[in-house]
Amino acid sequence: MEPKRTVRYSDLLNDDFAGTKINTRPVGKDFPFVHRSFLWNLLSFIVYYLIAAPIAFLVCKLYLGLRFENRKVLRSLRKTGYVLYGNHTRAIDALIPPMAAFPKKAYIIAGPDAVSLPGLKNIVQMLGAIPLPSDFSGMRNFMSAVSLRLQKKNCLAIYPEAHIWPFYTGIRPFSDASFLYPVKEKVPAVAMVTTYRRRRGLFRFCEKPGMTVTFSEPIYPCLDSSPRVAQHELREKVFHFMTEVSSSKENLEYIRYVPAEPPEKQTVVE
Repeated sequence: MEPKRTVRYSDLLNDDFAGTKINTRPVGKDFPFVHRSFLWNLLSFIVYYLIAAPIAFLVCKLYLGLRFENRKVLRSLRKTGYVLYGNHTRAIDALIPPMAAFPKKAYIIAGPDAVSLPGLKNIVQMLGAIPLPSDFSGMRNFMSAVSLRLQKKNCLAIYPEAHIWPFYTGIRPFSDASFLYPVKEKVPAVAMVTTYRRRRGLFRFCEKPGMTVTFSEPIYPCLDSSPRVAQHELREKVFHFMTEVSSSKENLEYIRYVPAEPPEKQTVVE
């Protein structure tokens, strides 16, 4: 199957092809990363489990053609919190962690734009978004929120590539910054890799390919190493698994990405 179109990129690390533009509001020290109100948390339960979860199930199964491989590893982690790391290939990737982690609640590290839509900040937070602070003033409360969610044995999901490249079949470079969380909280990391396949059966006439998400075995931080070394080692193991799975010949290329400049001029992460 030939790609439907070709996209040229100029910056492997910073280009974003999500196609959305939001007037981002700052997230600082006064942002309510954690809500203590009983009413707010009750509404959050209703929105997440009784409204969003059924809708997400239908969208994932019918529209995305979502299929999980090795999801049993997540069920084996029901007594602990864990951090999922995935490649960012669709604007609606946020639906995958709640589906994968169910019945655990999945919280997703997101950019400040996720809580910048007028009137939707509370709904987005009820659905599990934890926005990154816009400046250092909000970092302490942000880290406390992340720690709380993992200590309560929830799932924390992160897309370390940060930017969205629809249907991209490779793994873009990313830093080890987000691997601080499992090291700090002494919980496992699990890599999840989205690949694409030709749809069959009733959905074989769908133009867009179906999604398959493959999970790694739990990857535990090395507590005998320094936190900085353990953080880097986790990143290396997750990146290795992601590149190995994404390089499968069965990973269907729906959109082809090619550099606008020669590869030697592209920015890379060491």
